[in-house]
Amino acid sequence: MRRAQLIAPRPRRASREPVVPMINVVFLLLIFFLMTAQIVPPAPFDLTLPNASGDEDTGQTALYINATGEIAFATARGDAALARAVAATQDTPLRLYADARLPAATLAQVLTQLAQLGAERVEIVTEGG
Repeated sequence: MRRAQLIAPRPRRASREPVVPMINVVFLLLIFFLMTAQIVPPAPFDLTLPNASGDEDTGQTALYINATGEIAFATARGDAALARAVAATQDTPLRLYADARLPAATLAQVLTQLAQLGAERVEIVTEGG
């Protein structure tokens, strides 16, 4: 009679965690955050904002004035921009981004024009310091 040889079972390899599902979830989250992020349009002028401390910008509708006194609101320029800005911000404060190099007299003129057009609240945006 033949002797039966006992064959030792092969040692099992440790199973590795599946990484592909985790990578899929990470990419889906990345795509989700990229798609839902709010992209702010660039300012129409190159501005240097004055320094101050206080509340942060909430991203509301904004009126821009550069150092030479040019005024912009969305696609409107000049006096038309002032009228559109006041009309668009009836219930919310109008955010005014004025260049730090803008003369104070020019800023005062613009603020007077905004008041005459019916702007009730104007907030001048500054850089935090």
